[in-house]
Amino acid sequence: MSGLQSLIELEEIELNHYRTSHPNEGWENVFGGQVLAQATWAASRTIDEDRICHSLHGYFLRPGNKGVPILYKVDRIRDGKSFTTRRVVAIQKGQAIFNMSISFQVHEEGLEHQFTAPNSPTPGALIKEESSTIAQGSLNQLEEIDNPHLPISIDVLNIEERQTEVREKTPCQKSWMRCRHTLPDEAIYHQCAMVYLSDWSLLDTSFIHRDLDYSNGDYQIASLDHAMWFHHPICATDWHLFDQESPNSSGARGYNRGLVYDESGKLVASTMQEGLIRKR
Repeated sequence: MSGLQSLIELEEIELNHYRTSHPNEGWENVFGGQVLAQATWAASRTIDEDRICHSLHGYFLRPGNKGVPILYKVDRIRDGKSFTTRRVVAIQKGQAIFNMSISFQVHEEGLEHQFTAPNSPTPGALIKEESSTIAQGSLNQLEEIDNPHLPISIDVLNIEERQTEVREKTPCQKSWMRCRHTLPDEAIYHQCAMVYLSDWSLLDTSFIHRDLDYSNGDYQIASLDHAMWFHHPICATDWHLFDQESPNSSGARGYNRGLVYDESGKLVASTMQEGLIRKR
């Protein structure tokens, strides 16, 4: 079983109740993307196989304790002819740390349009360019040098470097991301993996405009809410372009949104997040 698959899957302990035995992947607190992915997985265990997740909206209520298993309770809000709605609450020590509404839909044909994918170097071109400056040039070495805190279950290739002049910065960034390990063919695994990936750098976009370094502890940082919409089927082990921007920061909060394209330029998902950015 792959690393990310083991994080996604939960143990069913009672009808509509699920528990994780892998509450953390090396973080100080439980990574928000992991909670999002596990809550999505829990909800998927209570629906018919002909339905697939099309949207989710979650709120982070308390930090997750990495040393305590998380209980996920699923409420079966509605089972309609076309849509199924669930509510998921993540609980530690009797307190809710996260809650989410999630909707599933049977496949339907309809009108289609999308934004055009931005021009970006391909993952292959980025790997070739960066590896030429690194001994042996493996993807693992690129990631260890670029970000030593990157989870072992995902690959990330950053496209844009931050500029030197603060006044010229815009709160935007693009990255290619993928799940490193093989996943089962079942669509929900790939959606859960994409939810996990979507939380990796989205909040960071709020810091680009000011070129802030929040690793020094000057700011209190936390995800407040997270939403995602799935437009087309996804293979999370393929490279996907995350085009991210932060239209606004105010009230000690940063608002961020992202569009997710596959390598062919198809818009497969969209995501939004607001996070706490509080000066200590």
